[in-house]
Amino acid sequence: MNAEARTRDESIDMVRGLVMVIMALDHTRDFFGGSLGDPTNFATTTVLLFLTRWITHFCAPVFVFLAGTSAFLTGTRRTKPGLARFLLSRGLWLILLEVTIVRVAWSFDVTFHRLTFQVIWVIGASMVVLAGLVFLPIAAIAIFGAVLVAAHDAFDHSNWHSNAWTILHVPGVVQPSAGTRLFFLYPLVPWVGVMALGYAFGAWQQLAPAKRRLRVATTGVVATVAFVILRATNLYGDPAPWTHQSRMAFTVLSFLNCAKYPPSLSYLLMTLGPSLLLLAALDGRSPRWARPFVIFGRVPLFYYVLHLYLLHGAATLIALARHAPPPATRWGRAGFGLLGVYVAWLLAVLVLYPACRWFAGVKSRRRDQWLSYL
Repeated sequence: MNAEARTRDESIDMVRGLVMVIMALDHTRDFFGGSLGDPTNFATTTVLLFLTRWITHFCAPVFVFLAGTSAFLTGTRRTKPGLARFLLSRGLWLILLEVTIVRVAWSFDVTFHRLTFQVIWVIGASMVVLAGLVFLPIAAIAIFGAVLVAAHDAFDHSNWHSNAWTILHVPGVVQPSAGTRLFFLYPLVPWVGVMALGYAFGAWQQLAPAKRRLRVATTGVVATVAFVILRATNLYGDPAPWTHQSRMAFTVLSFLNCAKYPPSLSYLLMTLGPSLLLLAALDGRSPRWARPFVIFGRVPLFYYVLHLYLLHGAATLIALARHAPPPATRWGRAGFGLLGVYVAWLLAVLVLYPACRWFAGVKSRRRDQWLSYL
């Protein structure tokens, strides 16, 4: 890989690392600030609490989109069959991690009576689908992704009820047996569409710099403007229309309060549009002050698993120190206010950095096959 390609990879790592740090804010609020209430309930929320939740909406779309981009870049060093095998095996590995190590990190529950399928599962499942898509032309993959992202809201108010529909589109519970409940918080559609678009976006990384920047920036502007127009009309793109509130600030927040489960078209345009503008602005450059984000972005799975155990473990110890009963050691029970949540978040990121820097160094020095799965 030439120097220019390496530089472009670094900017992608930076954006991925940035959203991962922001992601930790939302999870810190979950584990430490459960008493703060629902950030989207306009009867009880505050502007700062809402924005604390809203800014983290960028995380999952960017994470999934750039996973697709990374898959394309990986494919430049492999044959198509080799890439398909890698995506299939890594996707299955991620699904296994979701229902074992990641699930325990969220719940500290070592039984298997309730399994929750969240972002790691949907990345893994999307990789499995992408393993088949990679044999198609890039244009076909892009069209496939665009159709899933743009059209799935047409089924938001359908009355279909089946386990397959729950897995594909509507968050809910699948109960394969009396003692097991599978909760799909992240339905597969349209996340697989987001990954397919990210894969197609990877092909743009091979364009000449000026052409690439123009194309990425134009797409970012179009997506952002499309969000504003689509959301303003309330005609399509989100199952919950925005409404006028008692305060102008809350009316603006209602406009921004798009559905994440499943991610609506408005939600994805709102998050991916500005993210593309950021990628266009960076385009191969990572400011010196942003080096920590590059480090986090190079070890995303390592960071993700580590931050969950750190946050949940710390919240549990604090709850026990406050003499809380055992059930209160679950997430959201450390009892912090919003300021405490922000302090805990910053401390957690600082604690995670040395370990992530060490592991990023290991990955840069070694070429062991198993490291590509972490």
